[in-house]
Amino acid sequence: MKRSLISAAATFALSLMSLAAQAAEPLALQGVMKDLGRHMQTITAAIAYEDWELVARTAPLIAAHPQPPALEKARIISFMGSNMSKFKAFDMQTHEATHELQHAAQEKDGVQLIAAFQKVQTSCLGCHQAFRKPFVEHFYGRQ
Repeated sequence: MKRSLISAAATFALSLMSLAAQAAEPLALQGVMKDLGRHMQTITAAIAYEDWELVARTAPLIAAHPQPPALEKARIISFMGSNMSKFKAFDMQTHEATHELQHAAQEKDGVQLIAAFQKVQTSCLGCHQAFRKPFVEHFYGRQ
């Protein structure tokens, strides 16, 4: 009895330590977001120089961004709950707008390209305004 109680307590303590370690280490999604930010900066500079080829090469990197690993994705889905559909809708808007961006770049249509880029930025901003603060608080314990 005493051994099973000690074993259960040790298992519980290890579980808590594991959860604390998970909360402290950055999610893979954070790296994905940083990469997306760099791609957005690349496109901004390319637009300024009318480098449509660079925009056309970079847009798919945003549209087809990597997904987090399965366990992390499950944690995110669990946290998002009923807001997951809204989160996915923002991702889909970004995906579609970057395809428009790529097409406009291939056509060398600066006006359409800027309009599509505005859609990308608007979907990113909407998602960040809706989810960044609660996400950071939940996964990193920061405000």
